[in-house]
Amino acid sequence: MTNVAPERAYICATCGTQFPPSISLPAACPICQDERQYVGPAGQTWTTLPQLRRTHRNMFQRVEPNLYGIGSAPQFAIGQRALLIRTPGGNVLWDCISLLDDATIDIITALGGVKAIAISHPHFYTTVLEWSRAFDAPVSLHAADREWMMRPDPAIQFWEGETQDLLPGMRLTRVGGHFAGSTVLIWDAGAEGRGVLMSGDMPQVVSDRRYVSFMRSYPNLIPLPPAEVARIAGVVAGLRFDRIYAGFWDAHVREDAQAAVQRSAARYAARSEGDAGHDPAR
Repeated sequence: MTNVAPERAYICATCGTQFPPSISLPAACPICQDERQYVGPAGQTWTTLPQLRRTHRNMFQRVEPNLYGIGSAPQFAIGQRALLIRTPGGNVLWDCISLLDDATIDIITALGGVKAIAISHPHFYTTVLEWSRAFDAPVSLHAADREWMMRPDPAIQFWEGETQDLLPGMRLTRVGGHFAGSTVLIWDAGAEGRGVLMSGDMPQVVSDRRYVSFMRSYPNLIPLPPAEVARIAGVVAGLRFDRIYAGFWDAHVREDAQAAVQRSAARYAARSEGDAGHDPAR
């Protein structure tokens, strides 16, 4: 809608997704109405970026050399965390959070700015257009998830196929599963040169750091078919990495992460098919 103040770009308080500026509240958030997300018991609620700036602040954590986590306090939406990767060819913002304020812009600018933005899946789209405009950086999203982008813009670049080079030493790979376009980012120089896989929710790091999980919906506990999990594990098997950073604070597999993915897929298959060597009563 034209001639509407940009401050009226409403943000879904449940998932953090920003909608185009409008005079009235959006009728609903399609991302939250989807079975992979949810509308809370209190119903659909909304905020705006100016309101969020009054109630929240962003925190930065140095995760490893040239890698910084960025998240909001108190927790907002699903508690997602973004990652800023510094590379000789320019910095990459992987995934996104809703709050963008002057302090965040100043800190990231001091770290070298942002040359490219890539998002794993729609639960992390949040206010990505605001970030793109603040840093004059294009946004790479997989075309299979085009319908979930609530604020279409020329800065949003939809890529197709299975892999896409982002910057030197940085590649996107579509793994699917959680969403059709669910994507991981491989950072060759990460983990002291052993390689890092950055995911959003696919695969997801769980409490036992020897394993990961594969779900259609995490909040609603909807599993994926075993054949789909096997397919995802096959895609990941072709990637070089030794560490995983998922989309939340401390959701990390620090070493032997490729084996963790394959081990987890094998366990998933055994549970789904009925492992004869396991006593279900235990």
